[in-house]
Amino acid sequence: MKLAGAQANGYFAKPDPNSTGILIYGADAMRVALKRQQMLKALIGDKGEEEMRLTRIPAADLRKDPAMLLDAVKAIGFFPGPRAAFVEDANENNAETIIAALADWQAGDAQIIVSAGALKPTSKLRKAFESHKSALAVGIYDNPPTRDEIESALREAGVTAPDRAVMDMLNDLARDLDPGDFRQTLEKISLYKHGDSTPLTAEDIVANAPTSTEADVDDVLLVVGDGRAADIGPVMRKLQAQGVTAVTLCIGAMRHFRSLHRAAVDTSGRPPIWGPNRDRMLAQARNWGPAKLETALTVLTDTDLALRSAGQHAPAMALVERAFIRLAMLGAR
Repeated sequence: MKLAGAQANGYFAKPDPNSTGILIYGADAMRVALKRQQMLKALIGDKGEEEMRLTRIPAADLRKDPAMLLDAVKAIGFFPGPRAAFVEDANENNAETIIAALADWQAGDAQIIVSAGALKPTSKLRKAFESHKSALAVGIYDNPPTRDEIESALREAGVTAPDRAVMDMLNDLARDLDPGDFRQTLEKISLYKHGDSTPLTAEDIVANAPTSTEADVDDVLLVVGDGRAADIGPVMRKLQAQGVTAVTLCIGAMRHFRSLHRAAVDTSGRPPIWGPNRDRMLAQARNWGPAKLETALTVLTDTDLALRSAGQHAPAMALVERAFIRLAMLGAR
């Protein structure tokens, strides 16, 4: 059976202990892992692994020893409670083994939990779970968390639900971050609010939202955004001495100017920019405006392509520095 949307989210929160199992698949490994983690915790509880009610089987190991899965499914546990045999990172090479275990499954056996990458509709593995009368298949796609998912995560973290405007800020942050980064941000917020029963505020979010992992890289990007072309060279030489690569700078610049562009075109009154440089970046977004920021993104895209070109002979750092100076001059107009 196939599940999607609210049905799937409901099942992850409260799985059926009598089910044969579930296949969770998708191109984004982090999203798949978070859903699988949520489902397993709800199925076997916090002490399931400690009580040996969970057997983890890497797909590569299963391919070498196909009997591992059925042995785990049929094994009798020492502790009462639901059991699970989890196959991680499965693919079509494991399909026959997993399909055979599904066919041999009986009531009382451990559930067969399988995670996989992107699977085509013609996948044997996907078809086996979708057509099974008591197993499920859920595709995880690159969609940001829904409001219900965010509210559920806040409840699990023990954070008092915020008002509508602050929840809108969290929604914006969820769209801006990778799912793993967003989950870590919620964990930081829960620690920040520990012992504080007051509702979550915008200030709480800004205080815990992630910043760039390279503070020094941020320095040169802020200089570029401010239009200070003369200051770029010394900062670039410092970064080069620290071992920062041209590709890292280009990727950071793309991220920085995409954030400025999102803020420049924002009409909600909640520009999605976070961290200690928020006020400065909002000022840059206002100064640049959407049109110049689109030009900047084009310049950076061209620079990125040049860096990756096999026929490129110019020094990589020189290419990036030239692009940064050009952008700073554009921003100063």
